[in-house]
Amino acid sequence: MSEQRSDPGTESHAVVVLPVGSEAEMERLGEELGKRLWPGAVLALNGPLGAGKTTLARGIARGLDADPDEVRSPTFTLIHQYPGRFPLYHIDAYRLQDLEEWENLGPEEYLEGGGVTVVEWAEKVMSRLPGELLEIEIAGAGLGGGRQVMLRPRDEDYRRLVADVIRAFGGQRE
Repeated sequence: MSEQRSDPGTESHAVVVLPVGSEAEMERLGEELGKRLWPGAVLALNGPLGAGKTTLARGIARGLDADPDEVRSPTFTLIHQYPGRFPLYHIDAYRLQDLEEWENLGPEEYLEGGGVTVVEWAEKVMSRLPGELLEIEIAGAGLGGGRQVMLRPRDEDYRRLVADVIRAFGGQRE
């Protein structure tokens, strides 16, 4: 695990880089996040196709006491809602052509609602997401070969969340 800074000239947010070696570890990371999330929390997930974004979301669902087996990539329906300790709004921006399509989804209902919002392909709509969020970028080889998960908290609450998750996750690795 390492900490980096964002590019000079951009808003500075500490980045924690966490190696994740398997699909099970990716789901476990999501679960540790989900256990600690609060109503109104927003997670912005980025990474290539097959990176593990939906696997991470499945773990978040488990941590929110939602049924992780129900979590699927929302690519074709764009938004799924899963009941749990509080609702999980799972949004996929992959197929959106422009920000107008995003606005037509009525994202305020989810972003300002009483649940946790997870947005896959968030880079497509980042300018429309709240400034306070946790940005998660997944990079590297396939889940079988390991990934680098970059956690970029955008305010103090998310910095505390990341610190708590790292402590819990680091002690329970495969």
